[in-house]
Amino acid sequence: MIVARLSIHVSSIGTCANSITCVLQFLNRSGWREPEAPRKPMNLYIMRHANAGIPRENPQLDLKRGLVKEGKEQCMQMARLLNAMRVQVDVILSSPLKRATQTAQLVGTEMGYEAPIEITQALAPEAEFGDFIEMLNGYAECDGVLVVGHNPNLFRFIGRLVAGQKGAAIRIRKGSVTHINMATHPPRLQWLVDPRMARSIFSALDR
Repeated sequence: MIVARLSIHVSSIGTCANSITCVLQFLNRSGWREPEAPRKPMNLYIMRHANAGIPRENPQLDLKRGLVKEGKEQCMQMARLLNAMRVQVDVILSSPLKRATQTAQLVGTEMGYEAPIEITQALAPEAEFGDFIEMLNGYAECDGVLVVGHNPNLFRFIGRLVAGQKGAAIRIRKGSVTHINMATHPPRLQWLVDPRMARSIFSALDR
């Protein structure tokens, strides 16, 4: 175990000018690596659930909070935009919470996606970045993957993907979709569109 091996080398670590650097060097020599994102040319689409109204104070009731009318309209609008951009997905993954599964189902149906929505705890509000990467690695053979989850972990996941350990502050409003090219190192943020932008685009086109 890494912990046991670390204890053996405590004395050598203590002699370093920078003990944190020594620990990192030791972990690297031990073969430890942070989980890496898939390197296959996957197109990853990350979507925050659409508007589900005001959060409930009771956590159990909040788990069952569904989309409001505006949220359902956001789903239709974003799906229409994805269709216009000819986005194709092989799988849609969702957090187990109702507002996320509803978003995934509405968007998937509008996009012509016929397979079942796959539910995963790696997109739940309490999920960690390692869980998220492990989930992605399980779908490494897919060309297009759409995931639906929550803030604050979604914008943290996106920040870690595109900027590494230092992260990046990327705002993602409810109903927003971002496209990340997973083939590059680090993965590249291609675009981010929120419902307001989608509404403006279609309003301009309909004139």
